[in-house]
Amino acid sequence: MRLSSIASGSSGNCAYIGTDSTHLLVDAGISCKRIVTGLSDMEIKPEELSGILITHEHSDHIQGLGVLSRKYGIPIYATPGTSKGILEYSSLGKFDENLLHPIHCGEDFKLGDITVSPFSISHDANEPCAFIASSGAKRVAVATDMGMYDEEIVRHLSRLDALILEANHDVKMLQVGTYPYYLKQRILGNRGHLSNENSGRLLSRILHDNFKGVLLGHLSKENNYEYLAYETVKMEVTLGDCPYSGEDFPIAVAKRDEPSEILYV
Repeated sequence: MRLSSIASGSSGNCAYIGTDSTHLLVDAGISCKRIVTGLSDMEIKPEELSGILITHEHSDHIQGLGVLSRKYGIPIYATPGTSKGILEYSSLGKFDENLLHPIHCGEDFKLGDITVSPFSISHDANEPCAFIASSGAKRVAVATDMGMYDEEIVRHLSRLDALILEANHDVKMLQVGTYPYYLKQRILGNRGHLSNENSGRLLSRILHDNFKGVLLGHLSKENNYEYLAYETVKMEVTLGDCPYSGEDFPIAVAKRDEPSEILYV
């Protein structure tokens, strides 16, 4: 399996999960042109996509969906609440609603040789979810836009080979930054975003000997920067109650404006 971020950040998100025969996108929050270019870098044509998995209906996760779906007719998989939000988002323009396929958290479904397992997360959207994708014994996941994590999320993310994990903000940068108070409270709340510290704490709960690597994603442009996220997550793993240090596994930061490295598992 392969896992890569085409773009990740508060301004737009799109990830790729695939095997030799099945290719999926997770979210389409950047322009169709950028998505096609990112796929081309991996020698994949948009016509080869088996589906687009949508985590939730916020613009930085769906703003490229209208053009992409109209141009290539790719099936879209989303929870009923997310589908409702997509249809209500007027900036997408009109597209074939028959492309929308309802999925439900806790119910697996197959796309080619990939089994997709959506599970609920805590975020201020209609019915948000994260996705685990497995093929054979390999498992990868995209888990961002989570205000908090609990034992159920730890259980879902256990036994992964690789993942894209949110490290949205540094708490101190956010607290002293220019955002209005209500927005700071939203981001810090249980339906907001994971901080660097909480990202590292969650990662320390799910590491195991065969873990291949993590891409830190959805970094805030205003309240974080790459080196800080990277070092904070590493430190939390090293200091956490787990037998590993932050040096034991590959950790990289998903770029805002360019594709990441590809994680092979």
